[in-house]
Amino acid sequence: MKTVSLSGSLRGNVGKKDAKSLRMEDKVPCVLYGGTEQIHFALHKNAFKSLLFTPETFVIEINLDGKVYKSILKDVQYHPVGDNVLHADFYEINDVLPVVVSLPVKLLGTAPGVIRGGRLSTKLSHLKVKGLIADMPDFIELSIAKLNIGQSIRVRNVEVPNLKMLNDMNSVIVSVKAARVTAAVEDEEEEAEDKEAADETATEAPQE
Repeated sequence: MKTVSLSGSLRGNVGKKDAKSLRMEDKVPCVLYGGTEQIHFALHKNAFKSLLFTPETFVIEINLDGKVYKSILKDVQYHPVGDNVLHADFYEINDVLPVVVSLPVKLLGTAPGVIRGGRLSTKLSHLKVKGLIADMPDFIELSIAKLNIGQSIRVRNVEVPNLKMLNDMNSVIVSVKAARVTAAVEDEEEEAEDKEAADETATEAPQE
């Protein structure tokens, strides 16, 4: 995974009044957790531009008074009107403990079904995985070079070395649909496919 470095400032006070004052200075109240203790700090709102307006997921090195913490962005709260960031949660990571990360999906090639007039439908743009940060790629590559009309790639078809997939194994990531199929019919077909796949999984499960 790519790394982004940010500089923040520790918060002397914690509370609604302090958070309001920070926002008036174009700063965002933040919390870093997952380590030995929670750390309250602030980042300038512009720091989030490189984190939010991209499909990529980053390892974020946060410099607080000379000490650097390695983290990932876990949660962001937005203003109900507009896209201003009100608060952000970061999770501290290290090299020896597994972490849960949402990685972007990158499609490779051209689906034969699309060439024949079908429509490519992407259902999952990111996949949730668990593993060591050193084993996390920048993105998960999926080849669609063999997808014909009516075919799909599901989570159960994806393997990434040393990582555990956390999405529903029967979930469709990408598929090729006939262009003439309406959205309503398409949804019904996918629901039927998901149910059939779930039934097959239950049937194949070993008996205790």
